[in-house]
Parts: sequence; structure tokens; C-alpha cells
Amino acid sequence: MPRHQGENDNDFAVRDSRDCTPARDNYLKRLKLNYVVIGAITALLTWALWFNVPWHGMQDDVLSQIKARGTLRVSTIDAPLSYTTTNHQPSGFDYELAKRFADYLGVKLVIRQRGTLNELFDDLDNDDADMLAAGLIYNNERLQRYATGPANYYVSQQLVYRLGQPRPKNLGALQGRLAVTSGSAHISLLRAMKEKKYPQLAWEVSSDLSSKALLEQVAEGKLDYTLADSATIGLLQRIHPQLAVAFDVSDEEPVTWYLPKKNSDNLSAALLDFYHGLNEEGIIARLEEKYLGHVGSFDYVDTKTFLSSIDATLPALQSLFQQYATEIDWKLLAAISYQESHWDPLAVSPTGVRGLMMLTRATADSLGINDRQDAEQSIRGGALYLSHMMQKVPETIPEDEKIWFALTAYNMGYAHMLDARALTAKQKGNPDSWVDVKLRLPMLSQPRYYQQTTYGYARGQQAYDYVENIRRYEMSLVGYLQEKDKEKETEKEKTLQAAQTIPQPPSSFPVVTSQFSGLTAVPSGMAPVLAKASP
Repeated sequence: MPRHQGENDNDFAVRDSRDCTPARDNYLKRLKLNYVVIGAITALLTWALWFNVPWHGMQDDVLSQIKARGTLRVSTIDAPLSYTTTNHQPSGFDYELAKRFADYLGVKLVIRQRGTLNELFDDLDNDDADMLAAGLIYNNERLQRYATGPANYYVSQQLVYRLGQPRPKNLGALQGRLAVTSGSAHISLLRAMKEKKYPQLAWEVSSDLSSKALLEQVAEGKLDYTLADSATIGLLQRIHPQLAVAFDVSDEEPVTWYLPKKNSDNLSAALLDFYHGLNEEGIIARLEEKYLGHVGSFDYVDTKTFLSSIDATLPALQSLFQQYATEIDWKLLAAISYQESHWDPLAVSPTGVRGLMMLTRATADSLGINDRQDAEQSIRGGALYLSHMMQKVPETIPEDEKIWFALTAYNMGYAHMLDARALTAKQKGNPDSWVDVKLRLPMLSQPRYYQQTTYGYARGQQAYDYVENIRRYEMSLVGYLQEKDKEKETEKEKTLQAAQTIPQPPSSFPVVTSQFSGLTAVPSGMAPVLAKASP
């Protein structure tokens, strides 16, 4: 809801903040400590490698080949955290990091998208890729054949089942089929658990289904269990709320890039120097915040309700969001509106703000809006007011983070947003970094902090929840619409293939096929065998 400078409305109550995790001082300290330690280790390793690796005169090494070729070849997979396309623009944690590394080397980035983990590592084996950037967990077994880069972020491996089914307490209590993707770190973990604790544990290995595809099969009830990393699960739950986590199977483990083992020392040294610079500038922390910072806790009912509203309510409003979202993606504007009013044009709060974008009377008058409960006028007014806020945001703030500062100002007032930045700077944080500023927002409602500010008390926790909710709704909306588009394309291809298929006489013998293409059963008491995709 748009606010005036310094405005506080004691009757205002933000909606749908059930699934938000409050910021905590100890989280801030832990986050800073983690990056200080990582930065120190990276600096030491860079220094050691810099003086012990022959940077010149070794023309066969991977780094020399990259520079001579003028391209950095990176293989990845289609996943929100690794590489995806939104509005015809590539995005993803791994993609952004790889693009920065290519720029650091002074070469062009060439992305090769693969379907399975086996195909990824085949690219390294066949010299079709210089590195793999695909959200891969650090795995000791892989170190026999490959080198790794620094840690990007940390995840735990979790067992996933479908909500509504019995929740298993441990791997020994599974009642159904467990499948994991071939070439994944999950296999070595399952082997270890089988040897140490669960001798009856059995699973299947998919050679042609990715971890994301297996999670989707669990959500659809076609598979009982699978293993996946906590980050991927958290993102997919926003699209498939039927996914439920039974328990952690591992402690937190680093996610990293993989490189060729042979002749890659120079490339490893360059990576360490690159990461050291990113940590010094806080860029790794910002990327982690951008792609993971808003995942938070999961609310099944809220997510399910939102997805239902996408199907039932959004189609009538979509063209208006597309028309007036001139400076931001229309899906983000739609997410803001849902947070404000649940897409109810007649919504009214106890304080008198109303309409799809919950405009105050004063704000509406200043924007030339006559009827706040008219859908088009409300969306136009909300988009225009947000545009004004974005134009006022300091130029020192990174372009892709300005929207979060603007939304904070949109919710609690521009002056209080400035107070949050000033408090961040006073505590030796970066006032231009959203990951730093958002952690100070809840402090604006605590006397020992707001007494230090210019404009005093503000409902900072409300603003924190407001922005985090919007980011989650946007993530769900983008992913859900992408899935629907893929389903339409699949149906279109099936229809086309059916029309081109020439009927054949029935065979004398029935053909029996497995429910899971590419799954190889592992009997109890036997070590699993990785199934290779058929050529």
C-alpha cells in the first residue's frame, strides 16, 4: 500500500505474512561471519596458487585455450537456480556468476544446456565444456576425475514425498519407490546410508529424468520418494505445493562448479582470484540474496490459494498489468497487487485504502485517479506511484535491487526507507545492498534503534514481510506460467505427432513398458548400478 513520507498508520494490518521468517541479529552476524571466513580462505588459496602456478608458457592448459579461443564454454541445466529464460532474457545464479567470470577473463560466454547430469559430465570428458555450472553438490567421488571451484552456497539433501501420503521417519521406513537421477551426489549418499544403517534400502536410478523431473513426478503422485537439494525443493514448492520434506538426509554441503582435472590449475587459480574479488565487493552475497534470500518458510495453504487465483482470477486482469507495467515485469506488478488485495478490485482496509493496489485517497488524488475501485485506474495509479518511488531511489543502488527499496518506500514511506539505509550504514553495513538493509527493517520498530533515526518509529517488520511476500508470489507466478506454457507445447507436439502417425496393424504380442523410463531397480542388499542413457 502506498504511504506518504514518514506516515505510520496504527490501524493498518498487513495480510498474508504467515510464511515469512523475521530477520534476526544472530542471522546477520552468521551471514557476515560466513562471508568473512570464505573471503579469507579464498584470498589465501589465491595467493598460494598465484605464485606456484606457471601462468605463462603453458599453452596446453585450459585457461590458455579459453583465452586463445575467446570463449568460455559452460554446460548447465534448465533450472531456476542455474539457467532459465524469462522474457527472452537468460537468468539464474550460475548464469550470472558465469557471465561475470567470462567478463573477468575478457572472453565471451557460451552456454550449452544439457538434459541430464550424465550429459553434463560427458561434456567435460569430451572437452566440449570448460566447466560445469549447474547447482552441483560437492562430492568426494567426483574428485577422482574432476576439480572443483569455490563454494557458491550450501544445501542439505532431503527426502521428498507427496503431501497427503504417510510421512516416513527415516530411510528404513520407506513404503514405496525411491528414485534419484543418474550421476547425482544422492547415489553415493544412499550407498553410504545402506552400508552403515539401512541394509534393506533400495532405490532406482533414472538415466533420462533430471532431479527437477523426478520432483514433478512425486508432486503428480507417479513416484513415492526422491532426494533433492534443499534449495531446489524450496523453489519448486512454490509451483508444486504438494511436495513435502520428510527429513534431511545429509548435513549442509557446498554447491560448486566442476572443472577438468587435467591442466586446470591455471583456471582454478583464476577462479579463486575472481571469487576473492566478488566476496570483497559483496556480489556473492547479493546473488545469493537475489535467488535464495526470499525462499524462506513454506505455507502450503497460501501457495495453493495463490496458484488457484492465477487460474481463476488473473486472466481477467492480465492485460491491464501488461499494459501499465512499463518499468517492471508485469508479473511483478501482478504479485504486488495480489499482496495488496488478493486481486479483489473492491478490497477495502480498515484504514480506508482500497482497490487492487490499495491506494490511499491522497495518493489517488495526486495521481489523477478518480475511482480507486476501478481495476484499470487502480493498476495505472499503483504502477505510476511505484515508478515515482523507483525514480527517487538513490542512483548508488544496483539497478536490479532498486525495486526492493522502492517497494519498501511504497509500503512504509520513503523517509523510513532512508532511515533503514542510514541505520545500515551506522552499523557498518552497505546501505546500497538489499541483503544488508532488509535485515535492519525490523529494527525500526524497536526503541533502541528507531530513537537513533530521523523519522522515528516505523513498522519495519511489516515492510520486510511485504517485500518478501511479493518476491515469493512473483517467483510462484513466473514458474507456474512457465510450466503451463511447457504443458501447452507438449500437448501441441503430441497432437502434431498423432496427426502424422500412420496407423500400424496390431502386433501379435503385447509390448510391456516400465512406468518410469530410464529407471533401473536396485534390489535389496545390492549396490546400485548407474543406468546410462541409451544412445
